[in-house]
Amino acid sequence: MKMTHTRWSVVFLLASVPLAWIFLNRRSADVPVARFASFNVALNRAEPGALLAELRGGGSEQARRIAEIVQRHEVDVLLLCELDRDTAGAAAEVFAHDYLAVGQNGQRGIDFEYRFVPEVNTGEPSGLDLDDDGKVGGPGDAHGFGTFPGQYATVLLSRHPILQDGVRTFRTLPWSAMPGALRPPGVFTDAEWRAVRLSSKTHADVPIGIGEQGKGGRLVHVLLSHPTPPVFDGPEDRNGCRNHDEIRFWVDYLTPGSGDWIVDDRGEAGGLAAGEHFVVMGDLNCDPVDGDARREALIRLLGHDRVFDPKPRSSGGEGWAQRQFGANSGQRGDPALDTGDFDDTPGKGPGNLRVDYVLPSRSLQVVRSGVFWPGPLLADAKPYEASDHRLVFVDIAVR
Repeated sequence: MKMTHTRWSVVFLLASVPLAWIFLNRRSADVPVARFASFNVALNRAEPGALLAELRGGGSEQARRIAEIVQRHEVDVLLLCELDRDTAGAAAEVFAHDYLAVGQNGQRGIDFEYRFVPEVNTGEPSGLDLDDDGKVGGPGDAHGFGTFPGQYATVLLSRHPILQDGVRTFRTLPWSAMPGALRPPGVFTDAEWRAVRLSSKTHADVPIGIGEQGKGGRLVHVLLSHPTPPVFDGPEDRNGCRNHDEIRFWVDYLTPGSGDWIVDDRGEAGGLAAGEHFVVMGDLNCDPVDGDARREALIRLLGHDRVFDPKPRSSGGEGWAQRQFGANSGQRGDPALDTGDFDDTPGKGPGNLRVDYVLPSRSLQVVRSGVFWPGPLLADAKPYEASDHRLVFVDIAVR
């Protein structure tokens, strides 16, 4: 039986209700909020300079789709994972000016006045034969896997002031400095173990001034990272160990007395002082229930006394898990919490996972949260398929 045009209209109207709620509900809030969002945008390219060349002039279709998603959500503080970094940080600047600040598909542009574009370890030569292929050089010998310095980098954009003088980065911190680190067996010589860095990209503590001083304004530390995927290795589980310890870094950083081993890139030691507001953000490449990761550190982080997990949800995560089936059928986690749309082939892919996080401190008031993942009926509607990850947001009361 053929469905009439009117019936199709009704179906798509019903399917769009959750979408419209996501786009409009923020304006109905009684409490002024700042929206924090993390989004792995997959704007990585195979050659240095390729992304910048693609972005110039505003003609990248993928970048326009990503910008529209951000604009529809009226984000205030935005962490972008996997946006290639060039020496001058020009790709981040062009993306902010030529895409995010320009209205896409009828949306209003967002002027992210403040930017933090940190150096990262991906593609940064170590000078060592870390992958034991008999030669020094290449992505396997970099401090973080990458074919050139800055590949898969991170960018933090904000409408609120970034207090640059207070930023702490931990890019050069040795992995071996961590007490009880999960040193993968048989992988590194003692000299390599002392030299290899913990962070595959970087860990950073970026203080942001939210709201007006004297009117409920506050200092919020954005704690950002993008740990390595816990796959693409062998039985030694080199990447799984590193992913675990990259996440454990934040557990120690937030635990009084446990962060004394942490030394930032300027030589200052210690973790985040008690009583400070913060939001942990990033693609952590770890699901608390499903997938191949060593999830112990993530579970400790989600259950930390200072951390509140709002468990952002979407109806689309559940709908797509049912539609794609495959590897998703054997999972134990709640698919409504998923943020990554991965290979569903049984025995090959992990299925969809929760890997992207926005985790505020318990000292902050959460107003709402969500994952932007429209359901299967909107599968062909642009710009909703811009990356294999979905935007995750949390609204924090500013007074």
